[in-house]
Amino acid sequence: MSSTNRTVVVTGIGATTPLGGDATSTWEGLVAGKSGVRPLEQEWAAEQAVRIAAQIAVEPSEVIPRPQARRLDRSAQFALIAAKEAWADAGYNETSADEGTVDADRVGAVIASGIGGVTTLLDQYDVLKEKGVRRVSPHTVPMLMPNGPSANVGLYVGARAGVHTPVSACASGAEAIGYAIEMIRTGRADVVVAGGTEAAIHPLPIAAFGNMMAMSKNNDDPQGASRPYDTGRDGFVLGEGAGVVVLESAEHAAARGARVYAEAVGQGISADGHDIVQPEPEGRGIAQALQNLLDRTDLDPAEIVHVNAHGTSTPAGDIAELKALRKVFGDDTDHFAVSATKSMTGHLLGGAGGVETVATVLALYHRVAPPTINVNDLDPEAEANADIVRGEARKLPVEGRIAALNDSFGFGGHNVVLAFRSV
Repeated sequence: MSSTNRTVVVTGIGATTPLGGDATSTWEGLVAGKSGVRPLEQEWAAEQAVRIAAQIAVEPSEVIPRPQARRLDRSAQFALIAAKEAWADAGYNETSADEGTVDADRVGAVIASGIGGVTTLLDQYDVLKEKGVRRVSPHTVPMLMPNGPSANVGLYVGARAGVHTPVSACASGAEAIGYAIEMIRTGRADVVVAGGTEAAIHPLPIAAFGNMMAMSKNNDDPQGASRPYDTGRDGFVLGEGAGVVVLESAEHAAARGARVYAEAVGQGISADGHDIVQPEPEGRGIAQALQNLLDRTDLDPAEIVHVNAHGTSTPAGDIAELKALRKVFGDDTDHFAVSATKSMTGHLLGGAGGVETVATVLALYHRVAPPTINVNDLDPEAEANADIVRGEARKLPVEGRIAALNDSFGFGGHNVVLAFRSV
């Protein structure tokens, strides 16, 4: 098919997160303002400075058969669970390509991870040291590959239009969805399964992030530790899980009578060019991503009523993002209901953009913005730049076409903004 500029829609959603084992329970937890953060009970946690995390609510062992699970890194397990839910939610099944329900040559998969199979790598190195060469699993390499989750999802849906794995730290999941939108828009595919996954709750990543002073050490109050925009915020809380959406061309979805959650309007991407870990303090790179989004799509700023912010609960990053919104949209930001759902899920790193896209799409579909919890003392700079949804979920306009943004940023200065619109 020649290059086109086709409309892209969301027809399926799936998730497994610290709030629930599927998209429905995750959404219910978000709207209720539920925290998924709890103390780490593993023996190794006792010597860590950070002893809290947002662990998955439903273990993959309860969903995936043991023989299959043994061949998958934890990050791939999460991705497959979320992808299966999204694929079924879109009206497909594992044999859809074989049945002719969908043309496999026109199906793609783009699943990202910021770190990849880190638990497999580190665990198998321990096996090598403690038990010897012969005990290392022969499945180690396909398990630790960063493209392992995407490859396994691609195999599940029979994708042959392309299987890809963007890696851009905490912006990875959003970049994957943006890439998938372009695959459909430019005619490479009709259907793409896209999202992000991460499974990095392990002693080494926690020690490393902790020593960087990037994570909250509020071990005595796990559920209150992730507090974006609060004056007492002291870093993010590590989370795990996956979020996946099924994207289709509007024509393909209409031809099969699919339910449509929202239109995927497009993406804006930029880089800070500032520092490997610190955000540019005035949000210039973020502002450029926002402007690129407006320049490349037909999005009308007046349509935007909701922003699912990156909001990690770090002192510098939270404010830079809000400054960027104000810089690009000016007084229009006064009617943006800004939610930082990491206050409930923790920070899923490469999986964040996937889970938060699911949340953004459902916010439009149900016309409700989830709250940002744990904001007991709102930072004056946050208050000056944005309307933060606090305490309780907020209803969005019930009439007319509305739009929402999902912001994701990552170490290395990666900035990705996704836009969605009601249908």
